[in-house]
Amino acid sequence: MALSANLFLRQNQSLVMTPQLMQSIQLLQMTNIELTNFIAQEVEKNPLLELAPNDNEMGSEGARSSESEPVVAGESDGHADSPGSNLESDWYEPGHTEAINEKLDANFDGVFSDDGPAQRADAPELLGQWKSMPGSGGESGEGYDLDEFVAGQITLRDHLNQQIPFAVTKPSDRLIAQSLMDQLDDAGYLRGEIAEIAARLGKDESAVKAVLQTLQTLEPAGIFARSLSECLAIQLRQRDRFDPAMEALVDHLDLLAKRDYASLKKLCGVDEEDLLDMLGEIRKLNPKPGSSFEASACEAVIPDIVVRPSSVDGWMVELNPDVLPRVLVNQSYFATVAKRGAARDADQIFMADCLQTANWLTRSLDQRAKTIIKVASEIVRQQDAFLLHGVDHLRPLNLKTVADAIKMHESTVSRVTTNKYMLTPRGLFELKYFFSVSIGSAAGGDNHSAEAVRHRIRALIALESPEAVLSDDDIVHSLKTGGVDLARRTVAKYRESMNIPSSVQRRREKRAVAKVAAG
Repeated sequence: MALSANLFLRQNQSLVMTPQLMQSIQLLQMTNIELTNFIAQEVEKNPLLELAPNDNEMGSEGARSSESEPVVAGESDGHADSPGSNLESDWYEPGHTEAINEKLDANFDGVFSDDGPAQRADAPELLGQWKSMPGSGGESGEGYDLDEFVAGQITLRDHLNQQIPFAVTKPSDRLIAQSLMDQLDDAGYLRGEIAEIAARLGKDESAVKAVLQTLQTLEPAGIFARSLSECLAIQLRQRDRFDPAMEALVDHLDLLAKRDYASLKKLCGVDEEDLLDMLGEIRKLNPKPGSSFEASACEAVIPDIVVRPSSVDGWMVELNPDVLPRVLVNQSYFATVAKRGAARDADQIFMADCLQTANWLTRSLDQRAKTIIKVASEIVRQQDAFLLHGVDHLRPLNLKTVADAIKMHESTVSRVTTNKYMLTPRGLFELKYFFSVSIGSAAGGDNHSAEAVRHRIRALIALESPEAVLSDDDIVHSLKTGGVDLARRTVAKYRESMNIPSSVQRRREKRAVAKVAAG
């Protein structure tokens, strides 16, 4: 049979991820800081995009437009479509741009007149003083930047470099000190081996150890330690508290972690009262002396959604207007450029692409806001009992339940709840907090949330006395009495995840503390 090439006409459907669709998915997952940086980059390269001023009038108007309908517990259908339906429509819709420009008085013609205010008699002298200020910009009159006077954050390396010249005087020893400082981790511990450092520098190990002992006297106390025991010993020496008993305690931190106080009393040669005093000294020390010098600045968590009681019934769910981006499409500028007959074709194509990108961005931001408010409203509806009564009434919830209720895919709900925070009357929570596994009920009633069960275990342990410390079996029995069917190994897993010691260790600690308090 001969082979031949033939042409066939065939029609089929396929799902293609366009670049704009991928960008929309990324916008949905971005945090408010990442979204602000992305919009700033788009505004910088797109002449048709503008950021709306965030003054008081617009903030109040945006807050009014972002308010959703009250979310009432028990509503099943229709609750997710109303929230955010008119969310920031005046800001996002490109068709309203001209009306917004008239409202904002975006025409700046004649605003800055050539006639300035009359100068004072001492204006030349003041001008000379102003020019001498740092960041004044000289003749340009740019104004001065206050950020130039703000002190930068001092790193651990900078802090040590200020002390090393006074502690280490020889140039050869300073070279060793710099090499040792390069081996510090973020906690301030020395991770390099003395033998390797000495071989690399061509020095004797005794010389490297001598420099290391000098560096261990620097601030913060405990710096350049090679282990936790050495870090605590350095701090105790500076406090003049490193006696033989304390040395024995520091050398046996594994027993301290196990709360084996009986063995520690024998090794240290002290009674329970002295041992508790020694433990109090240990708690005052810093196990990570370099942690106070962070490499990056801390960023405050800003809620994306605000939940407050509604004046009618239920809860009012709204987006935080402080993090809600407001982007305008300058249609007037595009019309002005399009009317120019002398404009080149390349300019027309560039402006058309910019307009298409600007319209896509505004629609994507509008869709992002509506999707977030839908997911948040459904979470509030599902967790109404938690908002009213606390963590004991947190219901088990998964992504599929929320996705089916709002007619979305689970992946979309997962992206919305990633790194998004909700401010409620109970506090600030990440959206992921409201999703937890389901634990069966002992009496055949409603299931319980894993987070609520952990809260119950923590409460039971907090109320126990030194004479009646609860074992894991006792906790299982108490939970079953309260309607929670849980296995013993699950209780142990939850207890360890909350860093709660075993019943034997808790009994030792509570009895020692009670004996000292009674004496």
